[in-house]
Amino acid sequence: MTRVDYYNDPNAPKANSIAVAVSAFIQDDQGRILLIRRTDNDLYSIPGGQLELGETLAEAAVREVREETGIECAVTEVIGLYSDPKHVIAYDDGEVRQEFSICFRAHPIGGSLRTSDESKEVNWVSESDLQRTNIHQTIRLRIHHALESERDVFYT
Repeated sequence: MTRVDYYNDPNAPKANSIAVAVSAFIQDDQGRILLIRRTDNDLYSIPGGQLELGETLAEAAVREVREETGIECAVTEVIGLYSDPKHVIAYDDGEVRQEFSICFRAHPIGGSLRTSDESKEVNWVSESDLQRTNIHQTIRLRIHHALESERDVFYT
């Protein structure tokens, strides 16, 4: 299934659903950031996905990271709560979701990089390479918040 992210776009379709999603900002011991290149929109992103019944938010983040990257991680804190109604995600089946995502900071504890059905590339990316990387602005915002050293939890 393909997706298109709209942000602050007056021509965006109207949201018709909302789902709880999680994402994880992870840096290795060299300070590089774990990014995937998504199969559904061809953009780079921090790993993440939808909460499933029977799991906690932190469990969902750990599962999504493992599924999309092959990396095992431990969640350490919340970076932000993102629910901006100006960000909608349109899927080719007609669903248009309003953003609702909890972004966690996590650290890697094992595993090795691999792709999945949801990630066509998985890489550790240096902060200096982020500007040259095709990342949606809402994900850039999460990365920016994660890299700020003295920020409280961000929320919209």
